Amino acid sequence: MKNDKLKTEIISYLYLILGSALFAVGDVMFVNPYHLAPGGVYGLANVFNSLWGWKISLAGVCMDIPLLIIGTIILGPKFGVKTVVSVVLIPVFTFVMETFWGYAPLIHDGDFFDVQAHASLFFMDGEVQRFFMPDFFLNTVVSGLIYGVAIGVIFRAGATSGGSDIISMILHKYTHISLGTLVLIVDSLISLTTLIAFDDIRLPIYSIILIYIESKVIDLVVDGIKTYKTVFIITDRTEAIRDFIINDLERGGTCFAGTGLYKGVERKMIYVTLERSDLVKLKSNIRRLDPDAFINIIESSEIMGFGFKSLPESN
Repeated sequence: MKNDKLKTEIISYLYLILGSALFAVGDVMFVNPYHLAPGGVYGLANVFNSLWGWKISLAGVCMDIPLLIIGTIILGPKFGVKTVVSVVLIPVFTFVMETFWGYAPLIHDGDFFDVQAHASLFFMDGEVQRFFMPDFFLNTVVSGLIYGVAIGVIFRAGATSGGSDIISMILHKYTHISLGTLVLIVDSLISLTTLIAFDDIRLPIYSIILIYIESKVIDLVVDGIKTYKTVFIITDRTEAIRDFIINDLERGGTCFAGTGLYKGVERKMIYVTLERSDLVKLKSNIRRLDPDAFINIIESSEIMGFGFKSLPESN
């Protein structure tokens, strides 16, 4: 049992290292050269770097650590060791990328120029501004994919990347606005700083598109590719549908007794959670099993327990 727990911890820290490294790659090679700010303290760090040449790693850690301390004072010890490790690893990997790669974009359309000419974006090459022709759309998609995988892997390790999440948690404590809404507001405001700093309406728009792609990839990494549907079936032919679910779909379920509001007649209701492919089989056979059945299908974001995702272990 101890060996299994140790193995799980080692894997989670490897996830943490991988996610932090990917985050640094995405930020330095894709997000920063395009002057994007997809939320978080590293969004602001990118703006500071483009405006005044501050190192992203230094600006990020100078904001992250005070936020972590303030968050711990206000919210209590909510942030575990892994979040602290993440707050340290991300600037370390970012510093390595800044030192050995610089701030040159990996995706661009053409060469680098010493003068602006017809190019519309620049990056810092030491003390020199070099201009390039951007490919905003491709870069935004790739950035969203890398950021999403990076943060999703960090989440799977049981950590967070800190930053604006802490600001949202503090605001949530005093405003009682939902945490999801506050995260969206804070990240959107950070994205809007690119409009103020660079006077280019494309930058916050692409930043918000990046955030959207990132969020979808995070869900995919954290929850997996499988999608589940929860199905409620009200029927008078309980046995026929029960046999189909158990024998043909090889799934279990629960049967309830309920009373209809209109006529006050008692009917049976079957509750079952299915993968998409099994739901298709059920829908194609339900008319044969009971043409008078009433079905309600609900999207299920996460299912845990026997036959599905394992229940989380206690820390």
